[in-house]
Amino acid sequence: MLNFALGPVMSSDLVLKVGSEQTPYFRTPEFSKITLENEKLMKEMLFADEDSKVIFLTGSGTSGMEATVMNVFTENDKVLIVNGGGFGQRFVDLCKLHNIDCDDIKIDFGSCLTSQMLEEYDNKGYTAFMVNICETSSGVHYDIDLISDFCRRNNLFLVVDAVSSFLADYINMSEHGVDVVITGSQKALACPPGIAIITLSGRAVDRVNNNSCKSMYFDLKDMLLNAKRGQTPYTPAITILLQINARLNQIKNDGGVKVEIERTTNLANDFRNKIKEFPFEVRCKCLSNAVTTVHSKEILDVNIVEILKNEYDIWVSTARDDLSKDMIFRVGHMGDLSTEDNDTLIDALRDIQKRGLF
Repeated sequence: MLNFALGPVMSSDLVLKVGSEQTPYFRTPEFSKITLENEKLMKEMLFADEDSKVIFLTGSGTSGMEATVMNVFTENDKVLIVNGGGFGQRFVDLCKLHNIDCDDIKIDFGSCLTSQMLEEYDNKGYTAFMVNICETSSGVHYDIDLISDFCRRNNLFLVVDAVSSFLADYINMSEHGVDVVITGSQKALACPPGIAIITLSGRAVDRVNNNSCKSMYFDLKDMLLNAKRGQTPYTPAITILLQINARLNQIKNDGGVKVEIERTTNLANDFRNKIKEFPFEVRCKCLSNAVTTVHSKEILDVNIVEILKNEYDIWVSTARDDLSKDMIFRVGHMGDLSTEDNDTLIDALRDIQKRGLF
């Protein structure tokens, strides 16, 4: 199987080896040491300040989104949300579910965020800003510098969902003034799904400690208390945390986060150049390095995603939620992939084209 889907993604042999071993007991000094090292490495790769803290929550990326909403906001907040697709809408739904006052900046599917869009929300009494910095449903990467400037001049608490963007696009918590970054184990970390990672700035830690969360499992205050000793309140996805440790050290030993982002960028650019030979379009002008969304110039009668999967053992992601009727597929550039793998996908598409299927 060759997997270009958007998560889970291809894992390295090192990560697979860790996953094949017996799961150890975790209430030990040895496991605490690994968890504390995971925190240290995550802070390094997000350029987080020393007073930042990292929480490893057993759950999907959405669990990290919901836990953040429940723990850092109160009824006194007024949140502005970028909503350009399915995951932006999820932030809106979570805020409404938990009675957090919010408005959303509705952006056409696949469109970029502009300074003009933000200017009309200046000085409107907002206290916080939430964005899926890569809206995975469309592949759009929103301009973090633009968002950072807007939040600074309006003194907004900034929450960034970087589930798809972490290790694919540059983000610097200190430089960009980000208070919370949410990511997950199954994207560019290239581990199995099951861990949401929430990195909190010092200001976010203060919010968590001063708020009351009406949840036992999602109580970040309790998690912060346990994290001091490298533990979690409840049994975590132990093996995935060990795989995350192996993967973070692998990235560090290979040159660090900037080298990993450069590798992903090169993979994305290589694929986007090679796809030009087909009657497809890459329309978005602000794509994340994590994903390329491929459109057809006309509606196709065949399902290329199913043909690739069933006849070539190549997996790509479908269009999400029918938000774009002429989007054929989405191709991920995260995980243990190479330009040679891109060639394999392109060769399969050439063969499908020769068969007269598009």
